[in-house]
Amino acid sequence: MDMSSTPRPITVLVVDDHPLLRAGLGEAISSQTDMRLVGEACNGIEAIQRYKELRPDVTIMDIAMPEMDGVTALLEIRRECNNARVVMLTTYKGDAQILRAVQGGAVGFMLKSTLRKELLDTVRGVHTGQRRIPPEIAMELAQHMGQGPLSSREMEVLNYAASGHSNRRIAERLTISEETVKAHMKNVLAKLAANDRTHAVTIALRRGIITI
Repeated sequence: MDMSSTPRPITVLVVDDHPLLRAGLGEAISSQTDMRLVGEACNGIEAIQRYKELRPDVTIMDIAMPEMDGVTALLEIRRECNNARVVMLTTYKGDAQILRAVQGGAVGFMLKSTLRKELLDTVRGVHTGQRRIPPEIAMELAQHMGQGPLSSREMEVLNYAASGHSNRRIAERLTISEETVKAHMKNVLAKLAANDRTHAVTIALRRGIITI
């Protein structure tokens, strides 16, 4: 058989802080004749180093990781190489980091719950220049883009609320009136579609808008 006619396999870098998930992804990729696993990393810092060394065709990277999250690593990789094809992994379709990742140039997303089904098609698709965003994530993005992000002042109010401060304490900290704090909190509830401040904090934590 003439080997020169065999297309070069798609090289893939896998980045996740869970060894079992990395192993599973690696096995699935290695079992395909048109793909080759060229490297692994367990956090964003390692991902940037491995990307520079290996220059893979496709990088599959978890959004939430210790030391450096996947979106920060994505931004760094894309700064270095603006045609890098990075697919982000997430456990939760409403992750606020997804919006950051879209803006940062991620070419696709995969929910961990559907990995087994989507992995190989996604790798092949993004390698040929497609964008792959699952419908559940696309719907969430459309919703959140419509609401507009929290302003920096709203973020401050929400962070203080998350730390257990009352409106009066927040007003003192930010040297604004209590009425203004209430107005900001009202906007936060509307933007996050939350019922009350506790619900707003829960949503913001779950979506990665704030961290405690």
